[in-house]
Amino acid sequence: MTNKVILAACDREIENPDADGHPDIHAIRLIGEGNIVVAEGTVKINAMEHRAVSIRPFIGAKNFEISRNFYRDLGFRETVLFHNMSLFKTEELGFYLQDAYVKDWIDNSMIFLEVRDVNRFWNELVALKLETRYEDVKLTPIRQYDWGSECFLHDPSGNLWHFGEFVK
Repeated sequence: MTNKVILAACDREIENPDADGHPDIHAIRLIGEGNIVVAEGTVKINAMEHRAVSIRPFIGAKNFEISRNFYRDLGFRETVLFHNMSLFKTEELGFYLQDAYVKDWIDNSMIFLEVRDVNRFWNELVALKLETRYEDVKLTPIRQYDWGSECFLHDPSGNLWHFGEFVK
Protein backbone atom coordinates (compact mmCIF):
# COMPACT_ATOMS: atom_id res chain seq x y z
CA MET A 1 0.00 0.00 0.00
CA THR A 2 1.32 3.45 -0.89
CA ASN A 3 0.73 6.44 1.36
CA LYS A 4 0.12 9.74 -0.36
CA VAL A 5 1.35 12.85 1.42
CA ILE A 6 0.19 16.35 0.67
CA LEU A 7 2.14 19.27 2.06
CA ALA A 8 0.02 22.39 2.09
CA ALA A 9 0.81 26.00 2.88
CA CYS A 10 -0.98 27.56 5.80
CA ASP A 11 -2.57 31.00 5.88
CA ARG A 12 -0.83 32.15 9.04
CA GLU A 13 2.39 34.04 9.45
CA ILE A 14 5.41 31.91 10.30
CA GLU A 15 6.56 32.97 13.77
CA ASN A 16 10.06 31.47 13.88
CA PRO A 17 12.02 32.09 10.70
CA ASP A 18 15.67 31.03 10.73
CA ALA A 19 18.59 33.49 10.58
CA ASP A 20 18.12 33.88 6.81
CA GLY A 21 14.41 34.61 7.17
CA HIS A 22 13.29 31.21 5.84
CA PRO A 23 10.40 29.58 7.69
CA ASP A 24 10.68 26.13 9.23
CA ILE A 25 7.84 23.85 8.17
CA HIS A 26 7.23 20.62 10.10
CA ALA A 27 6.70 17.70 7.71
CA ILE A 28 9.21 14.87 7.53
CA ARG A 29 8.68 11.61 9.43
CA LEU A 30 5.55 9.81 8.31
CA ILE A 31 3.50 8.00 10.93
CA GLY A 32 0.24 6.22 10.21
CA GLU A 33 -1.56 3.88 7.90
CA GLY A 34 -4.00 4.11 5.05
CA ASN A 35 -5.20 7.55 4.05
CA ILE A 36 -4.29 9.26 7.33
CA VAL A 37 -0.65 10.20 7.72
CA VAL A 38 0.93 12.44 10.35
CA ALA A 39 4.26 14.01 9.50
CA GLU A 40 6.85 15.50 11.78
CA GLY A 41 10.34 16.88 11.39
CA THR A 42 11.70 19.99 9.68
CA VAL A 43 11.83 20.98 6.03
CA LYS A 44 13.46 24.23 5.04
CA ILE A 45 11.52 26.22 2.45
CA ASN A 46 13.71 27.97 -0.11
CA ALA A 47 12.13 31.26 -1.11
CA MET A 48 14.23 31.53 -4.29
CA GLU A 49 12.13 32.14 -7.38
CA HIS A 50 13.46 30.36 -10.48
CA ARG A 51 13.01 32.17 -13.76
CA ALA A 52 14.84 29.52 -15.74
CA VAL A 53 15.23 29.84 -19.47
CA SER A 54 17.03 26.57 -20.16
CA ILE A 55 18.98 23.77 -18.56
CA ARG A 56 22.10 22.53 -20.29
CA PRO A 57 24.01 19.56 -18.94
CA PHE A 58 27.71 19.12 -19.66
CA ILE A 59 28.65 15.72 -21.07
CA GLY A 60 32.06 14.34 -21.86
CA ALA A 61 33.49 12.66 -24.93
CA LYS A 62 36.03 9.88 -25.23
CA ASN A 63 36.81 11.06 -28.78
CA PHE A 64 35.57 14.62 -29.26
CA GLU A 65 35.53 14.59 -33.09
CA ILE A 66 33.67 11.29 -33.30
CA SER A 67 31.14 12.53 -30.73
CA ARG A 68 30.66 15.80 -32.61
CA ASN A 69 29.88 13.86 -35.81
CA PHE A 70 27.57 11.51 -33.91
CA TYR A 71 25.46 14.32 -32.46
CA ARG A 72 25.23 16.13 -35.80
CA ASP A 73 24.08 12.85 -37.39
CA LEU A 74 21.54 12.50 -34.59
CA GLY A 75 20.03 15.80 -35.74
CA PHE A 76 21.46 18.28 -33.24
CA ARG A 77 22.74 21.67 -34.47
CA GLU A 78 26.28 22.43 -33.33
CA THR A 79 27.68 25.76 -32.24
CA VAL A 80 31.43 25.59 -31.65
CA LEU A 81 32.23 27.55 -28.49
CA PHE A 82 35.90 26.65 -28.04
CA HIS A 83 38.29 24.18 -29.64
CA ASN A 84 37.27 21.70 -26.94
CA MET A 85 33.58 22.49 -26.32
CA SER A 86 30.44 22.76 -28.43
CA LEU A 87 26.80 23.52 -27.74
CA PHE A 88 24.39 21.08 -29.40
CA LYS A 89 20.74 22.09 -29.71
CA THR A 90 17.43 20.74 -30.90
CA GLU A 91 14.77 23.42 -30.96
CA GLU A 92 15.56 25.46 -27.82
CA LEU A 93 16.97 22.57 -25.79
CA GLY A 94 20.68 21.96 -25.62
CA PHE A 95 23.71 20.43 -23.96
CA TYR A 96 27.44 21.11 -23.88
CA LEU A 97 29.80 18.49 -25.31
CA GLN A 98 33.32 18.70 -23.87
CA ASP A 99 36.59 17.19 -24.99
CA ALA A 100 36.91 15.57 -21.57
CA TYR A 101 36.69 11.94 -20.60
CA VAL A 102 36.44 10.59 -17.07
CA LYS A 103 35.19 7.01 -17.23
CA ASP A 104 33.34 7.05 -13.89
CA TRP A 105 31.58 10.30 -14.86
CA ILE A 106 30.58 9.09 -18.33
CA ASP A 107 29.48 5.68 -17.04
CA ASN A 108 27.13 7.45 -14.63
CA SER A 109 25.80 10.13 -17.00
CA MET A 110 22.19 9.93 -18.13
CA ILE A 111 20.21 12.51 -20.07
CA PHE A 112 16.43 12.36 -20.51
CA LEU A 113 14.95 14.06 -23.57
CA GLU A 114 11.17 14.19 -23.68
CA VAL A 115 9.79 13.70 -27.19
CA ARG A 116 6.23 14.12 -28.47
CA ASP A 117 5.98 10.66 -30.08
CA VAL A 118 8.45 8.04 -28.84
CA ASN A 119 7.36 5.49 -31.47
CA ARG A 120 8.10 7.88 -34.30
CA PHE A 121 11.37 8.90 -32.65
CA TRP A 122 12.41 5.25 -32.29
CA ASN A 123 11.71 4.53 -35.97
CA GLU A 124 13.76 7.57 -37.03
CA LEU A 125 16.55 6.57 -34.64
CA VAL A 126 16.73 3.04 -36.06
CA ALA A 127 16.74 4.41 -39.62
CA LEU A 128 19.93 6.38 -38.86
CA LYS A 129 21.83 3.06 -38.37
CA LEU A 130 24.07 4.68 -35.77
CA GLU A 131 25.08 1.28 -34.36
CA THR A 132 26.75 0.36 -37.65
CA ARG A 133 28.35 3.77 -38.16
CA TYR A 134 29.79 4.36 -34.67
CA GLU A 135 31.65 1.97 -32.41
CA ASP A 136 30.14 1.34 -28.94
CA VAL A 137 26.75 2.85 -29.83
CA LYS A 138 23.89 0.76 -28.39
CA LEU A 139 20.15 1.10 -28.94
CA THR A 140 17.56 -0.37 -26.59
CA PRO A 141 13.97 -0.61 -27.87
CA ILE A 142 10.98 1.13 -26.34
CA ARG A 143 9.90 0.02 -22.89
CA GLN A 144 6.45 0.74 -21.47
CA TYR A 145 5.98 2.01 -17.90
CA ASP A 146 3.08 3.34 -15.84
CA TRP A 147 4.34 6.90 -16.41
CA GLY A 148 4.90 6.53 -20.18
CA SER A 149 7.45 4.93 -22.48
CA GLU A 150 11.08 5.40 -23.45
CA CYS A 151 13.89 4.02 -25.58
CA PHE A 152 17.60 4.25 -24.87
CA LEU A 153 20.79 5.14 -26.70
CA HIS A 154 24.40 4.89 -25.54
CA ASP A 155 26.56 7.38 -27.44
CA PRO A 156 30.10 6.50 -28.64
CA SER A 157 31.55 7.54 -25.27
CA GLY A 158 29.00 5.68 -23.13
CA ASN A 159 26.64 8.52 -22.13
CA LEU A 160 23.16 7.04 -21.73
CA TRP A 161 20.30 8.91 -23.38
CA HIS A 162 16.65 8.26 -22.50
CA PHE A 163 14.14 9.41 -25.12
CA GLY A 164 10.70 9.30 -23.59
CA GLU A 165 7.08 10.26 -23.80
CA PHE A 166 4.89 10.75 -20.72
CA VAL A 167 1.32 9.43 -20.52
CA LYS A 168 -1.07 12.27 -21.10
